[in-house]
Amino acid sequence: MLPIIKVLGSASVGVLLFQLLHLPMPWLLGPIFSVMLAQLTIRTKTSWVWPSWLRNCGLVLLGAAIGEAFTRSIFLNIGNYLLLMLMLNIVLLFFCILLAFVTQKLTGMSFMTALTSSIPGGLSQSVTFAEEHKGIDLGTVTYFQVIRVLSIVSIVPFIVSGQLLPDAVHHPEEPFWKIALYVLLAFASVPLGKLLKLPVAYFLAPVVVGIVINAFGVQPPAIPDSMLHAAQLSIGAYIGLMLKPDMIKLPWKVIMMGLISALILLLFSYGCSIVLAKLAQVDMITSFLSTAAGGMDQMSLIATAMKADPAFVTLFQLFRLLFIYFIVFPLLQWAANKVTRKATDLS
Repeated sequence: MLPIIKVLGSASVGVLLFQLLHLPMPWLLGPIFSVMLAQLTIRTKTSWVWPSWLRNCGLVLLGAAIGEAFTRSIFLNIGNYLLLMLMLNIVLLFFCILLAFVTQKLTGMSFMTALTSSIPGGLSQSVTFAEEHKGIDLGTVTYFQVIRVLSIVSIVPFIVSGQLLPDAVHHPEEPFWKIALYVLLAFASVPLGKLLKLPVAYFLAPVVVGIVINAFGVQPPAIPDSMLHAAQLSIGAYIGLMLKPDMIKLPWKVIMMGLISALILLLFSYGCSIVLAKLAQVDMITSFLSTAAGGMDQMSLIATAMKADPAFVTLFQLFRLLFIYFIVFPLLQWAANKVTRKATDLS
């Protein structure tokens, strides 16, 4: 229990500091920064551990909160966004290929390593893909994907915090039994989500529960702020532990290029968000979070905390995730097999 208590204590200190300094999203960003700095600077005999089940509980609560926001009107308008989502993701793919060429030239890593590092396809999926192919450097891919998530999740709230949104709709207090029943349904949906192989099942299965309830004309209860704060702290502590001390031992060119590529992707996403905001007629916070390559669950969490439109953000992030899973990763698989065959022929 001591390693978990250490992380919880560090995360709590981060929350308090961010609240005292009036910084955005103290329950998410506070734990990310404090836990990351603590594990990198404080040397103790015990390790730093935050069980994945605690992070998963946070994802379930977040998914339930976002599922409540998926009203019928969103699905009535989904056809208007399909072509826009497809075009934005095709542009993102070509931009990542260009970024991979630049990364290869500046660092000397293989092109497949640079490409797998540059495409924002989700941390676990990208790492798994790298593990399955001998020509791809696993450590480099892990570092690039981790630093991208950390950079985007850390910087985006500061960019959008100064922008104004209409006052959030205040829901009346729901009876405890309604909230408890909805949360139980959200947790019960996870095994089915895993069986159906939904991406990020702990997050997406509860979203589907909220969508189904809404489809029957019943408004799901709003998740209380106290639960969402606990979810943010749990997810933030987990993200803060992603950057391991051994990642800093990579060549300095790789370390610097990881940071630079994450910032370049962030700037590119901001440019795409300006186009999306005008074409889809949404506010800039919602638009930016929809295009930012920081992960569906993280961007949806920020949208919920910032009182943006989490359903719109989740819809666009989910489309990008599926686009990368079913189009980009199969293309990467084909390219990796081709490179392997060429290497075998030469030998």
